[in-house]
Amino acid sequence: MTATEVSRNFASVLDRAEHGETIVITRGGRRLATLAPTTTGNGGALMDFLAAHPVDDDFEADVASARASVTDEMSATWPDD
Repeated sequence: MTATEVSRNFASVLDRAEHGETIVITRGGRRLATLAPTTTGNGGALMDFLAAHPVDDDFEADVASARASVTDEMSATWPDD
């Protein structure tokens, strides 16, 4: 669908995306963008997922170690202001 067609029929294009269609938008024959339905989710589903997948006890230490490694490397090449 051309960008001009999309702009003239935007509400109907959104309706089509809402019903599951993916629309490729073109300008001058080139692919410009893709308009697609978004995924749905909610906070409850996220909380359920996190409850079912507890964080590893060593995770915090792993993150701190990775940050220290990157920080040490960067401070060796970038001057402090």
